[in-house]
Amino acid sequence: MLTEPEGQRLPEWLDAVRQDDLPTLHTLAAGIERDRDAVIAGRTLLWSSGVVEGHVNPIKVRKRQMFGRAGLDYYCGRGFFRPADYSHP
Repeated sequence: MLTEPEGQRLPEWLDAVRQDDLPTLHTLAAGIERDRDAVIAGRTLLWSSGVVEGHVNPIKVRKRQMFGRAGLDYYCGRGFFRPADYSHP
């Protein structure tokens, strides 16, 4: 169900999960059930927000830089600078 756009199979998958004795999956199924229509649409329609997310991520990075929420580890990890006495974990 995750590799092909087959959202219409979600109700039968949820029924199968409810019958199993796996409490963790019951929690996941309850969360999916709350947004059932959206999950079915997301697994059925061929639309994707991947391109948009690819543009949003660099914007968030710049925003963190501007507002000072990124510390020394962040900047060193991004290759902005590397002080001589700093050893990256």
